Amino acid sequence: MTEPLIAQRGPFAVEVSAGKNYFWCRCGRSASQPFCDGSHKGTDITPLKYHAEQSDTLYFCGCKHTQTPPCCDGSHNKL
Repeated sequence: MTEPLIAQRGPFAVEVSAGKNYFWCRCGRSASQPFCDGSHKGTDITPLKYHAEQSDTLYFCGCKHTQTPPCCDGSHNKL
């Protein structure tokens, strides 16, 4: 599998904490969206590590087609 599944046609608002690592699901199969739960096993897609430099609200991509991973860039509006 090289094409990700669309988990949601819009972003996931997430409060991130400074200094913490997050693993964004790129395959779209995770039940813990927008984060990886290991459901990508058996595919050639792996999660993307994001390290939060500061505490903030980020909008993680739900459609898995963003050009600015892991954050939403509005690509879901073109699907």
